[in-house]
Formats: sequence, structure tokens, C-alpha cells
Amino acid sequence: MTELVVLDVNETLSDLTPLAEVFADVGLPGQADAWFAGVLRDGFAVALTGGQAGFAEIGRAAVAARAGEEAAERVIGAFMELPVHPDVPDGLRALRSAGLRVVTLSNGSTAVADALLTRAGVRDQVEALLSVEDAPRWKPAPEAYRYALDLLGVEAADAVMVAVHPWDVQGAQAVGMRGCYLDRAGAPYPSWLPAPDLVVPDLASLAARL
Repeated sequence: MTELVVLDVNETLSDLTPLAEVFADVGLPGQADAWFAGVLRDGFAVALTGGQAGFAEIGRAAVAARAGEEAAERVIGAFMELPVHPDVPDGLRALRSAGLRVVTLSNGSTAVADALLTRAGVRDQVEALLSVEDAPRWKPAPEAYRYALDLLGVEAADAVMVAVHPWDVQGAQAVGMRGCYLDRAGAPYPSWLPAPDLVVPDLASLAARL
């Protein structure tokens, strides 16, 4: 039986689409996706070498290096004001109505998750907002998932990690959690990774499956 649902935040809950217009406005058209992927890459690299750096710190520096400090502040400001995907409010309520504990675990800050869910009117549906800033390393390092499980007092087998990123799903599976691929874009799951335990198109579907 699943007791705990652990949700990724960036892209899984938040809709990054508005960033495209901001990047175009600061002279970096078509670069939003590459920027986000680059922030993750550099965060992973720092974690692998035993360091720790904040998502916003890396993201701000990446934009500033190409378009200046003002552009960097605009991008980070827009990132802090992103909307949730349309299915998120009802999906969170459905998960809670099913008697499940719901938390977030992000490579970003808890402030981003808090603002995101508060704007959507569903902060009260999430028990705890967790960040790798308080864990030894970024996801998908095993320490990040174990930090959340230990803090919440839940066995890995009783928890499911939900993310749009296959690397996050696989990281959770590696420590014994169930992994749910939230397939918003209809993208095939990478064949070189272990298959996810669940594949759903939205959070409401996940609630029904659990």
C-alpha cells in the first residue's frame, strides 16, 4: 500500500511555458529549455563532486553570463512566478481525498514550491515542502530521497516518487521507492532505464491508480 506521494516541483507541478517569452525578451530566444537543462546538468555535476549549490544561484549565473545581470534577474523573477499545470489543484485534492500523504521534494528551494502552491490555492493540500538544500546532495543521488523518507518516517516501499523527469523516477526506484512517470507530453520513457512502476498523464489519474 502506498502511504506517501512525493512530488517533484519544477516542470512536474510548475508550467515552464511562460519562460519562453521572458527569454525572448532578454535577447535569448528559444533558450529556455536549454537553460533549464543546463542548470540541472551543473547542479548534478556539483553534487557528484561533493559540493552544494542552489538552483537559483546556478540559474542566475547562467543567464548573466550571456545576457547580463538585469536579464538574469528577470528570468529568475519569472521563474518564481510560474503557474501550476491545470491538473495540479484538483489532482492534489484527489490524492489527499484518497487518504494519501503528499509532500514535495525539489532540487530548487522550498520558497519556490511554497509560492507556486500558494498562488494555486492548494498549499494546504501538501504536508511538507522539502528541498535538497537541506539534504546531502541533489536528486537523483540516493541521499536526497533517503532524507525525505527519514524525515517523514516512511519506508521506501510505502512511498512513490512522481516526476516528469525519468532520471528522478529512476533515482527514487534505486532506493526502493516506487516510481511514477508523469507523462505530460506523451514522450516515450527511455529504454535504457528500468521501467517506471506507474505511468500517468496527470495527477488525477495517479490518484485513481493509487
